[in-house]
Amino acid sequence: MAKLVDADGFRTYIRDGWGEWDSAIDLPAGTAEAAAAHRARLAQALPGKRIALAAGRAHVRSNDTFHEFRADSDFVWLTGCQVEGAVLVMSDEDTTLFVPVPSENHSVDFFGDADRSPFWIGAAAGPKEWGDALGITARPLEDLAHALRGRHPETLAAKGLDPLLDALTGSHSDELRTVLAELRRIKDDWEIDQLRQAVDASVKGFADVAMELGQAVRGGGERWLQGTFDRRARTEGNGPGYTSIVAAGPHAPVLHWTRCDGRVNEADLLLLDAGVEMNSLYTADVTRTFPVSGEFSAAQRQVYDLVHASHVAALAEVRPGNDYSAFHHTAMRVLAEGLHDWGLLPVSVDKALDPSGQHHRRYIVCGTGHFLGLDVHDCADARQEAYQQGILERGMALTVEPGLYFHPNDETLPPELRGIGVRIEDDLVVTSTGADILSDALPIEADDVAAWVRKQRSR
Repeated sequence: MAKLVDADGFRTYIRDGWGEWDSAIDLPAGTAEAAAAHRARLAQALPGKRIALAAGRAHVRSNDTFHEFRADSDFVWLTGCQVEGAVLVMSDEDTTLFVPVPSENHSVDFFGDADRSPFWIGAAAGPKEWGDALGITARPLEDLAHALRGRHPETLAAKGLDPLLDALTGSHSDELRTVLAELRRIKDDWEIDQLRQAVDASVKGFADVAMELGQAVRGGGERWLQGTFDRRARTEGNGPGYTSIVAAGPHAPVLHWTRCDGRVNEADLLLLDAGVEMNSLYTADVTRTFPVSGEFSAAQRQVYDLVHASHVAALAEVRPGNDYSAFHHTAMRVLAEGLHDWGLLPVSVDKALDPSGQHHRRYIVCGTGHFLGLDVHDCADARQEAYQQGILERGMALTVEPGLYFHPNDETLPPELRGIGVRIEDDLVVTSTGADILSDALPIEADDVAAWVRKQRSR
């Protein structure tokens, strides 16, 4: 069979008769101004350096299908642009965003490039549109090689995102990622507003899930609830900020239960860890654990109340000037004391809390919080002394999320506690006097949680 590309009639006829593509760019209000301020902070932190950073490329899922593209977080923080293949080059002299030019109707790529042509995937903005939208100099990606020619005192580039940039720079810098991570620890007002919107949308998603508990019990299971939240995330923003965890009954102690393929029973606790990522890519990260029926059993309530006590104590530690690790240590002490009172620790509380002990961590091997922002685990490239060993400052956004995870086959536990997992996670922003709990619209007190479930299920 002859190839379509070889048909002269097709190639001639498809070139003409096209109007303008609607390539308007819809950005959250304030994106351009925030990105410009972020670039100014980076330039101040790295004077005299040339910086090159790419948005990245979509990863192959299988054969000729790709995972949905998600731009590099540092790149988005500096530009507000989410175009696959785009590259930012900054120096003291100028800043330029290099953007792929959409295929024009007279080129073979117009009908031949199923991955990038507007004919196949819809209208796409080019350098002019992005330059106007972001108030930045924007040029075709084809000009990148020429722009990076010549000597420069030092070029800092992040490797591994784009083969083109890797080939043109030839080196990479851990310093760039570290500096960016530490700058991103402090959120400005625009970023905090994006996080607030993400949390508010997530609260709606949690209510959606609770309203669908009956259908999940009747046969939809965990996947019905996962789809319920993810639908809200796709409607309110870009989608889920990470793979949602919907863990019912004995799956709740499994920290990364992303399979979400189990049944949901009326007698279960449901652990829901999910967050909406806004179109700006700022994400929430919230967890609530609630009784499917709207009533806790005695054993479930016992575990829940201990986690709640540790959570409340930890929240009180989030304030400017305090050690970042203070909330973690406080949560761990409350949990260790409770586990000791239940006879579940083979040593004293002090021995368990000693760095050489840590016996209580059998039931909470994970951490109890992390920075939050463009990434669910934000600022991961920051130095330890600027993160876990650092000091809380106004504008930092983080989660507090203690829990207890009692696996169903853990023979150190009495039978009534096996298979119970509880986590409570809130999103906070450090203020000048304490912390603003962004997710406080969702209840955390056991009686309030149970009443909330009953209310949602009655709708």
